[in-house]
Amino acid sequence: MIHPTAIISPKAQLEKDVEVGAYTIIGENAKIEGGTKVGSHVLIDGYTTLGRNCQVFTGAIIGSPPQDLKYKKKKSYIKIGDNNIIREYSTINPGTGEEETTKIGNNNLIMAYSHIAHNSVLEDEVILANCATLAGHVYLEKSCVVGGLVAIHQFCRIGKYAIIGGCSKVTQDILPFSLADGHPARPYGINKVALKRHNFPSETIKTLKKAFFYLLGAKLNTSQAIKKIKEDLPSIPEIEYLLHFIASSERGIAK
Repeated sequence: MIHPTAIISPKAQLEKDVEVGAYTIIGENAKIEGGTKVGSHVLIDGYTTLGRNCQVFTGAIIGSPPQDLKYKKKKSYIKIGDNNIIREYSTINPGTGEEETTKIGNNNLIMAYSHIAHNSVLEDEVILANCATLAGHVYLEKSCVVGGLVAIHQFCRIGKYAIIGGCSKVTQDILPFSLADGHPARPYGINKVALKRHNFPSETIKTLKKAFFYLLGAKLNTSQAIKKIKEDLPSIPEIEYLLHFIASSERGIAK
């Protein structure tokens, strides 16, 4: 299950049923859990942990130093959960500061040539299409989708169940449940397809649609829209989460 041309440090921790392809290099501080398959010409370096049943395809580079002038060669980490697919030539960098971490949850699909920079976080069931580029400290919430050739500015958040159209430039936080696109990216309404696929009740979808009308279509500023949402709409968990996302935004929400 380990190709004879692979170079694996004797200090690396690989569980018995890990597969490693030809000419792959695995550094001394890497840890790879059971069922994971690493393809050919892959580099896994630094303090990197790969969870169970992941697939890493040809040419991916995980754990090389962050592309950040603040990096001082201090110990930092990449922690990747279970059932992730990391396609060809993707790159993932560890945290910049000492003891800082880049985190990837479970069941994510990272397509070819994507880049995940230092200190970024992906929750679960996230999809990055080909050549998606995340700057440092980007946070992607559960089940969001980032289209191909999208560039996301540092410290931006993408809310859960949002989708960003291909070739967009993201400079502010993208609302959860939204369909966003553009240069810069802006939300144009709710991501109705994703909500239906994830079995959101029809009444919840209708309520979110009304909330988005206040936020995007009613010619109200954000404070006025929030006031209308609180006055007119039921206090369901999705609305409370949407309002909390807006209130906690540091870069501001794209509108």
